[in-house]
Amino acid sequence: MAESGYDYVIVGGGSAGSALANRLSADGNRTVLVLEAGRSDYPWDLFIQMPAALTFPSGNPFYDWRYQSDPEPHMGGRRIAHARGKVLGGSSSINGMIFQRGNPLDYERWGADPGMDSWDFAHCLPYFNRMETALAADADDELRGHSGPLKLERGPATNPLFKAFFEAAQEAGYPLTDDVNGYRQEGFAAFDRNVHKGQRLSASRAYLRPELRRRNLTVRTRALVTKVNFSGNVATGVTYRRNGRLHTVAAGEVILSGGAINTPQLLQLSGVGDSAHLSSLGIETVADLPGVGENLQDHLEVYIQHACTEPVSMQPNLSPWRYPFIGLQWLLGRTGPAATNHFEGGGFVRSNDEVAYPNLMFHFLPVAVRYDGQKAEAKHGYQVHIGPMYSDARGTLKIKSTDPTVHPSLLFNYLSTDQDRREWVEAVQVARDILGRPAMSRFNGGEMSPGPGIRTDAEILEWVARDAETALHPSCTAKMGPESDPRAVVDPLSIKVHGTEGLRVVDASAMPYVTNGNIYAPVMMLAEKAADLILGNAPLAPQHTDFYRHGSSPLARS
Repeated sequence: MAESGYDYVIVGGGSAGSALANRLSADGNRTVLVLEAGRSDYPWDLFIQMPAALTFPSGNPFYDWRYQSDPEPHMGGRRIAHARGKVLGGSSSINGMIFQRGNPLDYERWGADPGMDSWDFAHCLPYFNRMETALAADADDELRGHSGPLKLERGPATNPLFKAFFEAAQEAGYPLTDDVNGYRQEGFAAFDRNVHKGQRLSASRAYLRPELRRRNLTVRTRALVTKVNFSGNVATGVTYRRNGRLHTVAAGEVILSGGAINTPQLLQLSGVGDSAHLSSLGIETVADLPGVGENLQDHLEVYIQHACTEPVSMQPNLSPWRYPFIGLQWLLGRTGPAATNHFEGGGFVRSNDEVAYPNLMFHFLPVAVRYDGQKAEAKHGYQVHIGPMYSDARGTLKIKSTDPTVHPSLLFNYLSTDQDRREWVEAVQVARDILGRPAMSRFNGGEMSPGPGIRTDAEILEWVARDAETALHPSCTAKMGPESDPRAVVDPLSIKVHGTEGLRVVDASAMPYVTNGNIYAPVMMLAEKAADLILGNAPLAPQHTDFYRHGSSPLARS
């Protein structure tokens, strides 16, 4: 079934897609269609709107694409589950709601690559500021935004376990910082969160839903795009499946915002990718881009869990008989244990003196529970999530079938490099050092995971290989870079896909390197900046602002 066309068709109503839909439809003369394969993020859906319910959508086919890696060769052949949001708002509707920009030197690293000058920190900072309202930041802080759609609340971190953890970090020689998204990321602090007035503030709620009354904006859910249509190398629209029927819609431009898994999958299905691989599946090549699906990056993490000797943790709230009372408290006043994501604080440190900026991230929780809701066997407990932030391991994504419902092959190659393995040992050692400090002794009921039997470097790596989970930050599978870079897919000056016309990529797949933190904030910044590039607006002026640097750095610019 053919439909009338739109100026812009956005494939994916997730984080980036929501921001783009808002910005591109602000001009009433431009028509925008958003096609989201998942369901709507209904206001009455407690699993999405209630912050503490974040464990329920993960692994649930109503909300989650439920990807799995191929057997990881350095993790004993384990297949690592990857939850990705299959719902309006994308992963911002099911994630942990932690808002972290990454370190300014992440973007200096981006900008240092050939052709990437306009993506250094000075050029990215204005877009971070445009998108956020940092409620805990000083009104005159030029490193933070004060009038954007993302209203960021700082975690209260008032549980006595947070106070003890921050004191223990200082005893171990690590500083506190006022704001990990401000002047100094390095150190420990309460975290900004995408929680506002006790409710999840997803990209959909912040950007998309407030503008649904615009007559030039159309959003269709349960619409799976199966192919980008081309005339030669010019994208002319898309084909999508909805209610059991195939539809074809024309577009002035097609913008892929499906994320680091869906976007390269759709590119390959549409004939954009490595020609040899496409030919093996009988797909005609539109643009021979070997970098599509390459450069796959992610963060891996483990949970170091302790029993707690005093009844101050949130562990009792995991008892099912308490759920109705906790839920009622949230429904009546958006308060209580259900009104927080519990990721209220943590920090960033350098595990060795060779790195220029923090390579380890800590999330502290006053409860011992896995991301899927599996709780530790203890009346009270607490834990630290820890893992390296810029591993040099690289993976691949390749479609296995021309059927768009068949998940692609995903191989992350976790623990495959000397650097990765070394930093993993350092990560566990640093976390144990902090948790073993006197400030925590009052609460320390002993390490439950990995446990005292895991001590040597080899034992630590074996434990990581059998217990680690993804931190859910897949990225970089259609990276930005000049056409002269054989692995680049997206032009950094226009966000257009090399070798094509009318086709752009705006999501985590366009990142050249994963940032050292949760990637939601960088993706939203990328979408804000891309909107100006797509509309032909003058980019926001670079903001040359000082930020903390530890010593001299080969990545830092004068």
